[in-house]
Amino acid sequence: MDFTLPLDYAAIEQILPHRYPFLLVDRITEFEVDKRIVGIKNVSLNERYLSHGDPPVLPPTILTEAVAQVGAIMILAKPENRQRLIFFAGIERVRFRRPVHPGDVVIIEAKVIRLRSRMGLLKGDARVDGKVVIEGTMTFALGPARQRGTPEHDSSAG
Repeated sequence: MDFTLPLDYAAIEQILPHRYPFLLVDRITEFEVDKRIVGIKNVSLNERYLSHGDPPVLPPTILTEAVAQVGAIMILAKPENRQRLIFFAGIERVRFRRPVHPGDVVIIEAKVIRLRSRMGLLKGDARVDGKVVIEGTMTFALGPARQRGTPEHDSSAG
């Protein structure tokens, strides 16, 4: 790889097509090519998608997307995949174990279960203070190269 860890928000923006407010990964701290990746999501009280309960909670769908984005970074960071689109094709056996609140630091890990040229299966989990908050498997598919600057390609899912 041609990058140095940790990857910060700006470096992640060079890999993923997502932008604020839907880029949900703040930093990548570990990376083993085609094996595993670890990222961090700092949950702030200013997040616009927090539920407005007492206390506020990060919705499980947003947490699922954060895990998917960490996995997408691992796949799209490879030079041969850099300009390709990645699509979230499915999730299985996803379990939400406990709520995530503002002030929590979520450590997200994705491991490769199966990797082919255009499809793959990742096992992902996220932890707060060492306790699992979400876990499951996610299938992805790689599409053709994205073309920067065209609206239909700038809002791709990950």
